[in-house]
Amino acid sequence: MAPPSRCFDTINGATDNGAVPVPVLVDAPQSPKVLDPDEFRRQGHEVIDFIADYYGRMGDYPVHSSVKPGFLRDVLPTDAPSRPEPDAFSSALQDVRDLILPGMTHWQSPRHFAHFPASSSTVGALGEALMAGINVVPFTWAASPAATELEMVVVDWLGKALHLPESLLFAGDGGGTLLGTSCEAMLSAIVAARDQKLKEIGGNRIGDLVVYCSDQTHFAFSKAARIAGIQRYHCREIQTCHENMFALSPKALQAAIQADVDAGLVPLFLCATIGTTQTTAVDPVGELCAVAAPHGVWVHVDAAYAGSALVCEEFRHLIDGVESVDSFSMNTHKWLLANIDCCGMWVKKPSALVAAMGTEPEYILKDAAASKGNDVVDYKDWSITLTRRFRALKMWLVLRCYGTDGLRDHIRSDVRMAEAFETMVKVDPRFEVVTDRKFALVCFRLRSPQKVGGEKTANELNRALLEEVNAVRSGPYMSSAMVGGMYILRCAVGSKLTQERHVKDAWEVVQDRASSLLRKMETIYSLHH
Repeated sequence: MAPPSRCFDTINGATDNGAVPVPVLVDAPQSPKVLDPDEFRRQGHEVIDFIADYYGRMGDYPVHSSVKPGFLRDVLPTDAPSRPEPDAFSSALQDVRDLILPGMTHWQSPRHFAHFPASSSTVGALGEALMAGINVVPFTWAASPAATELEMVVVDWLGKALHLPESLLFAGDGGGTLLGTSCEAMLSAIVAARDQKLKEIGGNRIGDLVVYCSDQTHFAFSKAARIAGIQRYHCREIQTCHENMFALSPKALQAAIQADVDAGLVPLFLCATIGTTQTTAVDPVGELCAVAAPHGVWVHVDAAYAGSALVCEEFRHLIDGVESVDSFSMNTHKWLLANIDCCGMWVKKPSALVAAMGTEPEYILKDAAASKGNDVVDYKDWSITLTRRFRALKMWLVLRCYGTDGLRDHIRSDVRMAEAFETMVKVDPRFEVVTDRKFALVCFRLRSPQKVGGEKTANELNRALLEEVNAVRSGPYMSSAMVGGMYILRCAVGSKLTQERHVKDAWEVVQDRASSLLRKMETIYSLHH
Protein backbone atom coordinates (compact mmCIF):
# COMPACT_ATOMS: atom_id res chain seq x y z
CA MET A 1 0.00 0.00 0.00
CA ALA A 2 1.43 3.44 -0.98
CA PRO A 3 2.10 5.94 1.82
CA PRO A 4 -0.22 8.95 2.16
CA SER A 5 0.89 12.01 0.19
CA ARG A 6 1.27 14.14 3.34
CA CYS A 7 2.83 12.20 6.16
CA PHE A 8 4.95 14.98 7.68
CA ASP A 9 4.99 18.74 8.05
CA THR A 10 7.52 21.01 9.73
CA ILE A 11 7.22 23.50 12.49
CA ASN A 12 6.86 27.01 11.10
CA GLY A 13 9.59 29.53 11.71
CA ALA A 14 12.74 27.47 11.30
CA THR A 15 15.93 29.45 12.08
CA ASP A 16 18.64 30.35 9.60
CA ASN A 17 21.46 28.74 11.61
CA GLY A 18 21.16 25.39 9.88
CA ALA A 19 19.00 23.68 12.52
CA VAL A 20 16.83 20.93 11.09
CA PRO A 21 13.11 21.62 11.60
CA VAL A 22 11.26 19.12 13.80
CA PRO A 23 8.90 16.95 11.75
CA VAL A 24 5.37 16.54 13.03
CA LEU A 25 2.80 13.93 12.03
CA VAL A 26 -0.33 15.14 10.31
CA ASP A 27 -3.31 13.33 8.83
CA ALA A 28 -2.19 10.06 10.49
CA PRO A 29 -4.60 7.63 12.15
CA GLN A 30 -4.68 7.91 15.91
CA SER A 31 -3.69 4.97 18.11
CA PRO A 32 -6.66 3.52 19.97
CA LYS A 33 -6.89 4.34 23.67
CA VAL A 34 -6.05 0.86 24.85
CA LEU A 35 -5.35 1.78 28.47
CA ASP A 36 -8.05 4.36 29.10
CA PRO A 37 -8.93 4.11 32.83
CA ASP A 38 -12.61 4.97 32.40
CA GLU A 39 -13.09 2.51 29.56
CA PHE A 40 -11.22 -0.12 31.54
CA ARG A 41 -13.52 0.41 34.51
CA ARG A 42 -16.65 0.10 32.34
CA GLN A 43 -15.49 -2.99 30.48
CA GLY A 44 -14.12 -4.52 33.67
CA HIS A 45 -17.55 -4.33 35.29
CA GLU A 46 -18.99 -6.08 32.22
CA VAL A 47 -16.48 -8.92 32.57
CA ILE A 48 -17.04 -9.36 36.31
CA ASP A 49 -20.80 -9.44 35.80
CA PHE A 50 -20.38 -11.91 32.96
CA ILE A 51 -18.27 -14.31 35.05
CA ALA A 52 -20.55 -13.98 38.09
CA ASP A 53 -23.57 -14.80 35.92
CA TYR A 54 -21.67 -17.72 34.42
CA TYR A 55 -21.02 -19.23 37.84
CA GLY A 56 -24.59 -18.52 38.88
CA ARG A 57 -25.97 -20.32 35.82
CA MET A 58 -23.43 -23.13 35.78
CA GLY A 59 -26.09 -25.71 36.55
CA ASP A 60 -27.94 -24.78 33.33
CA TYR A 61 -25.09 -25.93 31.11
CA PRO A 62 -24.45 -29.56 30.18
CA VAL A 63 -21.05 -30.46 31.60
CA HIS A 64 -19.63 -31.23 28.18
CA SER A 65 -20.95 -30.16 24.81
CA SER A 66 -22.18 -32.29 21.95
CA VAL A 67 -20.89 -30.02 19.18
CA LYS A 68 -19.19 -31.37 16.08
CA PRO A 69 -15.73 -30.38 14.78
CA GLY A 70 -15.87 -27.12 12.84
CA PHE A 71 -18.97 -25.81 14.66
CA LEU A 72 -17.25 -22.54 15.64
CA ARG A 73 -15.01 -22.05 12.61
CA ASP A 74 -18.09 -22.27 10.39
CA VAL A 75 -19.81 -19.28 12.04
CA LEU A 76 -16.90 -16.93 12.71
CA PRO A 77 -15.45 -14.68 9.97
CA THR A 78 -12.39 -15.94 8.13
CA ASP A 79 -10.53 -12.64 8.69
CA ALA A 80 -10.11 -10.33 11.65
CA PRO A 81 -11.96 -7.01 11.43
CA SER A 82 -9.96 -4.07 10.11
CA ARG A 83 -11.88 -1.67 12.33
CA PRO A 84 -13.91 -2.46 15.46
CA GLU A 85 -17.67 -2.47 15.30
CA PRO A 86 -19.59 -0.08 17.58
CA ASP A 87 -19.38 -1.24 21.21
CA ALA A 88 -17.19 -4.12 20.06
CA PHE A 89 -16.39 -5.36 23.56
CA SER A 90 -20.03 -5.86 24.58
CA SER A 91 -20.72 -7.49 21.23
CA ALA A 92 -17.78 -9.86 21.70
CA LEU A 93 -19.00 -10.84 25.18
CA GLN A 94 -22.38 -11.64 23.65
CA ASP A 95 -20.64 -13.96 21.19
CA VAL A 96 -18.83 -15.64 24.08
CA ARG A 97 -22.20 -16.27 25.67
CA ASP A 98 -23.98 -17.40 22.49
CA LEU A 99 -21.24 -19.11 20.47
CA ILE A 100 -18.35 -20.11 22.70
CA LEU A 101 -19.85 -21.26 26.00
CA PRO A 102 -22.15 -23.81 24.28
CA GLY A 103 -19.03 -25.45 22.83
CA MET A 104 -17.13 -25.68 26.12
CA THR A 105 -16.53 -28.44 28.62
CA HIS A 106 -17.39 -26.67 31.87
CA TRP A 107 -14.61 -27.62 34.24
CA GLN A 108 -16.17 -25.67 37.11
CA SER A 109 -19.48 -27.50 36.79
CA PRO A 110 -20.61 -29.15 40.03
CA ARG A 111 -21.19 -32.29 37.97
CA HIS A 112 -17.69 -32.43 36.47
CA PHE A 113 -16.04 -35.55 37.91
CA ALA A 114 -13.99 -36.61 34.89
CA HIS A 115 -10.64 -34.97 35.52
CA PHE A 116 -8.61 -33.68 38.39
CA PRO A 117 -9.98 -30.21 39.09
CA ALA A 118 -8.88 -26.97 37.50
CA SER A 119 -9.60 -25.39 40.85
CA SER A 120 -11.01 -21.90 40.86
CA SER A 121 -11.81 -19.28 43.44
CA THR A 122 -12.92 -15.68 43.32
CA VAL A 123 -9.60 -14.62 44.83
CA GLY A 124 -7.67 -16.74 42.32
CA ALA A 125 -9.60 -15.25 39.40
CA LEU A 126 -9.20 -11.70 40.66
CA GLY A 127 -5.53 -12.39 41.31
CA GLU A 128 -5.21 -13.30 37.63
CA ALA A 129 -6.88 -10.02 36.72
CA LEU A 130 -4.51 -8.09 38.97
CA MET A 131 -1.51 -9.87 37.45
CA ALA A 132 -2.71 -9.05 33.94
CA GLY A 133 -3.44 -5.44 34.83
CA ILE A 134 -0.04 -4.76 36.40
CA ASN A 135 1.58 -6.85 33.64
CA VAL A 136 5.26 -6.94 34.58
CA VAL A 137 7.97 -9.32 33.37
CA PRO A 138 9.96 -10.37 36.46
CA PHE A 139 12.73 -12.33 34.75
CA THR A 140 15.41 -10.68 36.90
CA TRP A 141 15.35 -9.06 40.31
CA ALA A 142 16.07 -5.67 38.76
CA ALA A 143 13.25 -6.06 36.24
CA SER A 144 10.69 -6.10 39.10
CA PRO A 145 12.26 -6.37 42.56
CA ALA A 146 8.98 -6.72 44.46
CA ALA A 147 7.77 -9.47 42.12
CA THR A 148 10.93 -11.52 42.63
CA GLU A 149 10.98 -11.10 46.39
CA LEU A 150 7.26 -11.82 46.74
CA GLU A 151 7.82 -15.06 44.84
CA MET A 152 10.63 -16.02 47.21
CA VAL A 153 8.36 -15.35 50.20
CA VAL A 154 5.36 -17.16 48.72
CA VAL A 155 7.22 -20.35 47.78
CA ASP A 156 8.50 -20.61 51.34
CA TRP A 157 5.01 -19.94 52.76
CA LEU A 158 3.61 -22.60 50.47
CA GLY A 159 6.42 -25.09 51.10
CA LYS A 160 5.91 -24.79 54.86
CA ALA A 161 2.14 -25.22 54.45
CA LEU A 162 2.81 -28.43 52.48
CA HIS A 163 5.15 -29.70 55.23
CA LEU A 164 8.15 -29.78 52.89
CA PRO A 165 11.58 -30.09 54.50
CA GLU A 166 13.61 -26.93 55.11
CA SER A 167 16.28 -28.24 52.76
CA LEU A 168 13.95 -27.43 49.84
CA LEU A 169 13.15 -23.90 51.03
CA PHE A 170 14.93 -20.56 50.94
CA ALA A 171 14.77 -20.79 54.73
CA GLY A 172 17.25 -23.64 54.36
CA ASP A 173 19.78 -24.03 51.57
CA GLY A 174 17.25 -24.71 48.81
CA GLY A 175 14.62 -22.59 47.17
CA GLY A 176 11.53 -22.53 45.00
CA THR A 177 9.83 -20.88 42.08
CA LEU A 178 6.37 -20.65 40.52
CA LEU A 179 6.13 -22.06 37.00
CA GLY A 180 3.21 -22.68 34.67
CA THR A 181 2.85 -26.45 34.91
CA SER A 182 4.48 -29.61 36.22
CA CYS A 183 5.65 -30.26 32.65
CA GLU A 184 7.96 -27.25 32.96
CA ALA A 185 9.14 -28.41 36.38
CA MET A 186 10.01 -31.89 35.09
CA LEU A 187 11.92 -30.52 32.12
CA SER A 188 13.83 -28.00 34.22
CA ALA A 189 14.81 -30.71 36.71
CA ILE A 190 15.92 -33.15 34.00
CA VAL A 191 18.02 -30.49 32.28
CA ALA A 192 19.71 -29.59 35.59
CA ALA A 193 20.38 -33.25 36.38
CA ARG A 194 21.65 -33.92 32.84
CA ASP A 195 24.17 -31.10 32.87
CA GLN A 196 25.31 -31.98 36.37
CA LYS A 197 25.91 -35.60 35.36
CA LEU A 198 27.59 -34.76 32.05
CA LYS A 199 30.00 -32.48 33.87
CA GLU A 200 31.12 -35.59 35.77
CA ILE A 201 31.24 -38.13 32.93
CA GLY A 202 31.76 -35.98 29.81
CA GLY A 203 29.29 -34.41 27.40
CA ASN A 204 29.91 -37.04 24.74
CA ARG A 205 28.08 -39.62 26.87
CA ILE A 206 24.64 -38.01 26.70
CA GLY A 207 23.48 -41.03 24.71
CA ASP A 208 24.20 -43.28 27.71
CA LEU A 209 21.90 -41.47 30.14
CA VAL A 210 18.85 -43.36 31.42
CA VAL A 211 15.75 -42.08 33.23
CA TYR A 212 13.24 -44.06 35.30
CA CYS A 213 9.56 -43.89 36.14
CA SER A 214 6.62 -46.25 36.54
CA ASP A 215 4.09 -47.25 33.91
CA GLN A 216 1.66 -45.01 35.82
CA THR A 217 3.82 -41.87 35.58
CA HIS A 218 2.25 -39.08 33.54
CA PHE A 219 3.35 -39.10 29.90
CA ALA A 220 4.62 -35.54 30.38
CA PHE A 221 7.72 -37.06 31.95
CA SER A 222 8.77 -39.11 28.93
CA LYS A 223 8.07 -36.09 26.73
CA ALA A 224 10.27 -33.88 28.92
CA ALA A 225 13.04 -36.49 28.82
CA ARG A 226 12.98 -36.58 25.02
CA ILE A 227 13.13 -32.78 24.84
CA ALA A 228 16.13 -32.89 27.18
CA GLY A 229 17.96 -35.21 24.77
CA ILE A 230 17.34 -38.59 26.42
CA GLN A 231 16.92 -41.39 23.91
CA ARG A 232 13.36 -42.77 23.71
CA TYR A 233 14.61 -46.28 24.45
CA HIS A 234 16.42 -45.04 27.57
CA CYS A 235 13.24 -44.09 29.39
CA ARG A 236 12.45 -47.05 31.67
CA GLU A 237 8.73 -47.32 32.44
CA ILE A 238 8.75 -49.91 35.21
CA GLN A 239 5.68 -52.09 35.41
CA THR A 240 3.43 -51.82 38.45
CA CYS A 241 0.73 -54.18 39.72
CA HIS A 242 -2.67 -54.13 41.36
CA GLU A 243 -1.34 -55.89 44.46
CA ASN A 244 0.82 -52.83 45.23
CA MET A 245 -1.96 -50.42 44.24
CA PHE A 246 0.11 -49.52 41.17
CA ALA A 247 2.92 -47.93 43.18
CA LEU A 248 6.50 -48.16 41.90
CA SER A 249 8.35 -51.04 43.54
CA PRO A 250 11.81 -50.20 44.98
CA LYS A 251 12.89 -53.76 44.20
CA ALA A 252 11.88 -53.40 40.54
CA LEU A 253 13.67 -50.05 40.36
CA GLN A 254 16.83 -51.60 41.82
CA ALA A 255 16.73 -54.35 39.21
CA ALA A 256 16.27 -51.87 36.36
CA ILE A 257 19.12 -49.63 37.52
CA GLN A 258 21.49 -52.53 38.04
CA ALA A 259 20.74 -53.91 34.58
CA ASP A 260 21.62 -50.55 33.05
CA VAL A 261 24.81 -50.22 35.09
CA ASP A 262 25.84 -53.72 33.98
CA ALA A 263 25.21 -52.67 30.38
CA GLY A 264 27.54 -49.70 30.73
CA LEU A 265 24.75 -47.10 30.82
CA VAL A 266 24.44 -44.18 33.25
CA PRO A 267 21.38 -43.93 35.54
CA LEU A 268 20.41 -40.25 35.62
CA PHE A 269 16.94 -39.45 36.91
CA LEU A 270 13.95 -40.93 38.74
CA CYS A 271 10.48 -39.40 38.67
CA ALA A 272 8.43 -40.62 41.64
CA THR A 273 4.76 -39.68 41.82
CA ILE A 274 2.47 -38.76 44.69
CA GLY A 275 -1.01 -39.28 43.26
CA THR A 276 -0.78 -40.69 39.74
CA THR A 277 -3.27 -39.50 37.17
CA GLN A 278 -5.04 -42.80 36.60
CA THR A 279 -5.56 -44.01 40.18
CA THR A 280 -3.69 -41.59 42.52
CA ALA A 281 -1.11 -44.26 43.32
CA VAL A 282 1.60 -43.12 45.74
CA ASP A 283 5.19 -44.16 45.14
CA PRO A 284 7.25 -44.90 48.31
CA VAL A 285 9.53 -41.87 48.17
CA GLY A 286 11.93 -42.77 50.98
CA GLU A 287 12.55 -46.34 49.80
CA LEU A 288 13.03 -45.21 46.20
CA CYS A 289 15.56 -42.57 47.29
CA ALA A 290 17.51 -45.25 49.14
CA VAL A 291 17.76 -47.26 45.91
CA ALA A 292 18.69 -44.25 43.79
CA ALA A 293 21.27 -42.63 46.09
CA PRO A 294 24.21 -45.06 45.58
CA HIS A 295 24.03 -44.42 41.83
CA GLY A 296 23.88 -40.64 42.06
CA VAL A 297 20.39 -40.56 40.55
CA TRP A 298 18.50 -37.26 40.78
CA VAL A 299 15.09 -37.92 42.40
CA HIS A 300 12.17 -35.66 41.49
CA VAL A 301 8.72 -35.96 43.05
CA ASP A 302 5.77 -35.09 40.83
CA ALA A 303 2.80 -34.30 43.09
CA ALA A 304 0.87 -32.29 40.50
CA TYR A 305 -2.56 -33.21 41.84
CA ALA A 306 -2.13 -34.71 45.30
CA GLY A 307 0.53 -32.28 46.48
CA SER A 308 -2.23 -29.88 47.50
CA ALA A 309 -3.49 -32.42 50.05
CA LEU A 310 -0.20 -32.14 51.93
CA VAL A 311 -1.54 -29.01 53.63
CA CYS A 312 -3.46 -31.50 55.77
CA GLU A 313 -1.34 -33.21 58.42
CA GLU A 314 -3.11 -36.54 57.88
CA PHE A 315 -1.52 -36.83 54.41
CA ARG A 316 2.02 -35.90 55.45
CA HIS A 317 3.10 -39.55 55.89
CA LEU A 318 2.64 -40.11 52.17
CA ILE A 319 5.88 -38.23 51.48
CA ASP A 320 7.97 -39.84 54.21
CA GLY A 321 11.58 -39.65 53.07
CA VAL A 322 11.06 -36.48 51.04
CA GLU A 323 14.11 -35.01 52.80
CA SER A 324 16.23 -37.06 50.41
CA VAL A 325 14.75 -35.85 47.11
CA ASP A 326 16.46 -33.34 44.84
CA SER A 327 13.32 -31.59 43.60
CA PHE A 328 9.57 -31.50 44.17
CA SER A 329 6.68 -29.99 42.22
CA MET A 330 2.91 -29.61 42.54
CA ASN A 331 0.19 -27.62 40.78
CA THR A 332 -1.68 -25.21 43.03
CA HIS A 333 -4.05 -24.64 40.11
CA LYS A 334 -5.21 -28.24 40.32
CA TRP A 335 -6.58 -28.37 43.85
CA LEU A 336 -5.41 -25.34 45.84
CA LEU A 337 -7.70 -22.61 44.49
CA ALA A 338 -5.05 -20.73 42.49
CA ASN A 339 -6.69 -20.84 39.01
CA ILE A 340 -4.61 -21.85 35.99
CA ASP A 341 -1.69 -21.56 35.83
CA CYS A 342 0.54 -21.99 38.89
CA CYS A 343 3.02 -24.78 39.63
CA GLY A 344 5.28 -24.69 42.66
CA MET A 345 8.74 -26.22 42.22
CA TRP A 346 11.35 -26.60 44.96
CA VAL A 347 14.96 -27.74 44.61
CA LYS A 348 17.63 -28.71 47.08
CA LYS A 349 20.41 -27.12 44.97
CA PRO A 350 19.21 -24.07 43.07
CA SER A 351 22.75 -23.71 41.74
CA ALA A 352 22.15 -26.80 39.58
CA LEU A 353 19.29 -25.02 37.80
CA VAL A 354 21.36 -21.87 37.31
CA ALA A 355 24.35 -23.85 36.01
CA ALA A 356 22.17 -25.50 33.38
CA MET A 357 19.90 -22.63 32.37
CA GLY A 358 21.65 -19.43 33.46
CA THR A 359 22.28 -16.68 30.92
CA GLU A 360 24.35 -13.50 31.14
CA PRO A 361 23.76 -11.33 28.04
CA GLU A 362 24.57 -7.65 28.40
CA TYR A 363 21.10 -6.46 27.39
CA ILE A 364 19.35 -8.31 30.25
CA LEU A 365 18.26 -5.86 32.92
CA LYS A 366 20.32 -6.58 36.04
CA ASP A 367 21.45 -4.63 39.07
CA ALA A 368 25.07 -5.52 39.72
CA ALA A 369 25.25 -3.56 42.98
CA ALA A 370 22.13 -5.20 44.39
CA SER A 371 23.36 -8.67 43.39
CA LYS A 372 26.55 -8.53 45.43
CA GLY A 373 26.15 -10.46 48.66
CA ASN A 374 22.38 -10.02 48.85
CA ASP A 375 21.15 -13.48 47.73
CA VAL A 376 19.37 -11.90 44.78
CA VAL A 377 17.50 -14.39 42.59
CA ASP A 378 17.15 -13.92 38.84
CA TYR A 379 14.35 -16.35 38.07
CA LYS A 380 15.13 -16.40 34.35
CA ASP A 381 17.95 -18.79 35.31
CA TRP A 382 15.65 -21.25 37.09
CA SER A 383 13.52 -22.50 34.19
CA ILE A 384 13.24 -22.80 30.42
CA THR A 385 11.33 -19.59 29.77
CA LEU A 386 12.68 -16.06 30.12
CA THR A 387 9.39 -14.20 29.95
CA ARG A 388 7.45 -15.16 33.07
CA ARG A 389 4.25 -14.18 34.83
CA PHE A 390 3.77 -12.53 38.21
CA ARG A 391 2.14 -15.71 39.61
CA ALA A 392 3.35 -14.94 43.11
CA LEU A 393 0.82 -12.11 43.38
CA LYS A 394 -2.07 -14.51 42.76
CA MET A 395 -0.73 -17.18 45.11
CA TRP A 396 -0.03 -14.59 47.79
CA LEU A 397 -3.64 -13.40 47.59
CA VAL A 398 -4.96 -16.97 47.83
CA LEU A 399 -2.83 -17.68 50.89
CA ARG A 400 -3.71 -14.38 52.53
CA CYS A 401 -7.43 -14.45 51.83
CA TYR A 402 -8.15 -18.13 52.60
CA GLY A 403 -5.34 -18.92 55.01
CA THR A 404 -3.78 -22.34 55.48
CA ASP A 405 -6.69 -23.45 57.68
CA GLY A 406 -9.14 -22.46 54.95
CA LEU A 407 -7.18 -24.47 52.39
CA ARG A 408 -7.25 -27.49 54.70
CA ASP A 409 -11.02 -27.14 55.11
CA HIS A 410 -11.37 -27.00 51.33
CA ILE A 411 -9.32 -30.17 50.75
CA ARG A 412 -11.06 -32.09 53.54
CA SER A 413 -14.47 -31.15 52.18
CA ASP A 414 -13.67 -32.68 48.78
CA VAL A 415 -12.18 -35.77 50.41
CA ARG A 416 -15.33 -36.26 52.52
CA MET A 417 -17.53 -36.10 49.42
CA ALA A 418 -15.31 -38.61 47.62
CA GLU A 419 -15.45 -40.86 50.66
CA ALA A 420 -19.26 -40.66 50.58
CA PHE A 421 -19.25 -41.70 46.91
CA GLU A 422 -16.89 -44.56 47.68
CA THR A 423 -19.19 -45.76 50.46
CA MET A 424 -22.18 -45.78 48.10
CA VAL A 425 -20.19 -47.85 45.59
CA LYS A 426 -19.20 -50.38 48.23
CA VAL A 427 -22.77 -50.80 49.45
CA ASP A 428 -23.97 -51.89 45.99
CA PRO A 429 -22.73 -55.48 45.47
CA ARG A 430 -22.88 -55.06 41.70
CA PHE A 431 -19.87 -52.73 41.88
CA GLU A 432 -16.36 -52.81 43.25
CA VAL A 433 -13.85 -50.14 44.27
CA VAL A 434 -10.72 -51.08 42.32
CA THR A 435 -8.00 -49.17 44.21
CA ASP A 436 -7.68 -47.75 47.69
CA ARG A 437 -9.03 -44.20 47.74
CA LYS A 438 -6.40 -41.87 49.15
CA PHE A 439 -7.59 -38.42 48.12
CA ALA A 440 -10.73 -37.29 46.27
CA LEU A 441 -10.67 -39.79 43.39
CA VAL A 442 -12.73 -42.98 43.43
CA CYS A 443 -11.81 -45.72 40.92
CA PHE A 444 -14.59 -48.26 40.49
CA ARG A 445 -16.22 -50.60 38.04
CA LEU A 446 -19.36 -52.64 37.46
CA ARG A 447 -18.93 -56.38 37.98
CA SER A 448 -19.91 -58.45 34.99
CA PRO A 449 -22.21 -61.39 35.94
CA GLN A 450 -20.58 -64.76 35.47
CA LYS A 451 -23.33 -66.13 33.28
CA VAL A 452 -22.81 -63.37 30.70
CA GLY A 453 -19.03 -63.66 30.55
CA GLY A 454 -17.61 -62.48 33.87
CA GLU A 455 -14.16 -60.92 33.55
CA LYS A 456 -14.11 -61.56 29.80
CA THR A 457 -16.87 -59.03 29.27
CA ALA A 458 -16.16 -56.70 32.20
CA ASN A 459 -14.13 -54.18 30.23
CA GLU A 460 -16.68 -53.81 27.45
CA LEU A 461 -19.46 -53.58 30.02
CA ASN A 462 -17.74 -50.72 31.85
CA ARG A 463 -16.86 -48.95 28.63
CA ALA A 464 -20.54 -49.05 27.71
CA LEU A 465 -21.49 -47.88 31.21
CA LEU A 466 -19.27 -44.79 30.93
CA GLU A 467 -20.76 -43.93 27.55
CA GLU A 468 -24.26 -44.22 28.99
CA VAL A 469 -23.44 -42.11 32.04
CA ASN A 470 -21.79 -39.35 30.02
CA ALA A 471 -24.68 -39.32 27.54
CA VAL A 472 -27.03 -38.05 30.26
CA ARG A 473 -27.32 -34.37 29.36
CA SER A 474 -27.71 -33.16 32.95
CA GLY A 475 -24.53 -34.97 34.00
CA PRO A 476 -22.50 -36.32 35.62
CA TYR A 477 -19.35 -36.32 33.52
CA MET A 478 -16.82 -39.04 34.41
CA SER A 479 -13.72 -40.55 32.82
CA SER A 480 -11.94 -43.88 32.56
CA ALA A 481 -8.55 -45.52 32.91
CA MET A 482 -7.04 -48.83 31.87
CA VAL A 483 -4.87 -50.25 34.65
CA GLY A 484 -3.71 -53.80 35.18
CA GLY A 485 -5.80 -54.86 32.20
CA MET A 486 -8.95 -53.47 33.85
CA TYR A 487 -11.15 -50.77 32.36
CA ILE A 488 -12.28 -48.64 35.28
CA LEU A 489 -14.38 -45.55 35.84
CA ARG A 490 -12.96 -42.48 37.60
CA CYS A 491 -14.99 -40.10 39.75
CA ALA A 492 -12.86 -37.11 40.83
CA VAL A 493 -14.44 -34.61 43.21
CA GLY A 494 -12.93 -31.13 42.98
CA SER A 495 -15.15 -28.36 41.65
CA LYS A 496 -15.86 -25.75 44.30
CA LEU A 497 -19.48 -25.69 43.14
CA THR A 498 -19.91 -29.41 43.91
CA GLN A 499 -22.10 -30.22 46.90
CA GLU A 500 -23.08 -33.52 48.50
CA ARG A 501 -26.32 -33.60 46.51
CA HIS A 502 -24.37 -33.55 43.25
CA VAL A 503 -22.32 -36.54 44.39
CA LYS A 504 -25.47 -38.42 45.38
CA ASP A 505 -27.17 -37.55 42.09
CA ALA A 506 -24.10 -38.75 40.18
CA TRP A 507 -24.20 -42.13 41.89
CA GLU A 508 -27.92 -42.50 41.18
CA VAL A 509 -27.26 -41.92 37.47
CA VAL A 510 -24.50 -44.56 37.52
CA GLN A 511 -26.80 -47.05 39.24
CA ASP A 512 -29.67 -46.35 36.85
CA ARG A 513 -27.51 -46.76 33.74
CA ALA A 514 -25.93 -49.92 35.17
CA SER A 515 -29.37 -51.43 35.81
CA SER A 516 -30.39 -50.67 32.24
CA LEU A 517 -27.23 -52.25 30.80
CA LEU A 518 -27.51 -55.37 32.93
CA ARG A 519 -31.13 -55.84 31.86
CA LYS A 520 -30.08 -55.64 28.23
CA MET A 521 -27.33 -58.20 28.81
CA GLU A 522 -29.76 -60.54 30.57
CA THR A 523 -32.19 -60.23 27.66
CA ILE A 524 -29.52 -61.00 25.08
CA TYR A 525 -28.28 -63.93 27.14
CA SER A 526 -31.77 -65.41 27.48
CA LEU A 527 -32.38 -65.12 23.73
CA HIS A 528 -29.25 -67.13 22.98
CA HIS A 529 -29.71 -69.81 25.62
